[in-house]
Amino acid sequence: MSDDQEKNSSTTSSGVSRREFLKIGGITVAVPLVAGPRVVEAAGAPVKVYGPGKVPIELAVNGKKQALQLEPRVTLLDALRDSLDITGAKRVCDRGECGACTVLMDHKAVYACSILAIDARGKDIVTVESLMQGDALHPIQQAFVDNDASQCGFCTPGFVVATKAFLDKYPNPHAEDIRRGLSGNLCRCGTYHGIQQVVAQMSRKGA
Repeated sequence: MSDDQEKNSSTTSSGVSRREFLKIGGITVAVPLVAGPRVVEAAGAPVKVYGPGKVPIELAVNGKKQALQLEPRVTLLDALRDSLDITGAKRVCDRGECGACTVLMDHKAVYACSILAIDARGKDIVTVESLMQGDALHPIQQAFVDNDASQCGFCTPGFVVATKAFLDKYPNPHAEDIRRGLSGNLCRCGTYHGIQQVVAQMSRKGA
């Protein structure tokens, strides 16, 4: 087939050749990745759609604003560990079951593995690293040491953060309150008695 025949056979009824159509199609697909979020209508309201490429995201972590370029699919846990080198929150189950990745977001304990970084914008994020007071351990961290409340230590950062959130809300809990309040965190080493003693000790101190 000659070039002229190929050109004529690949021309659509609208007068656009197949080659030209593919070029145009490539441009329309690529533009949203560069120009910013698209807006679609969902439930009658406009919703911004980001990605799939990296987008600018600003997170407020431990009192400091952090500017990042992340894909919208990146979790808060991955952003903390892989992009900011804040590794106190641990990746264990990675499905919101064990609590090892617990951080505070607007003073509430949350699983960082179950929250997208893009959804954490505008929130106040606190990790276990910021609980220390200078070189001194936070009283809750010290209580974990005093009561031998950790063994392998993988769950400990999440438990420390969850304990702080719990005591901030319930400063004088009963034993059943403690078991229920920290039930979202799991310890494979089984140091629950020591952790309960931590909460009891801190509640006596008025933490």
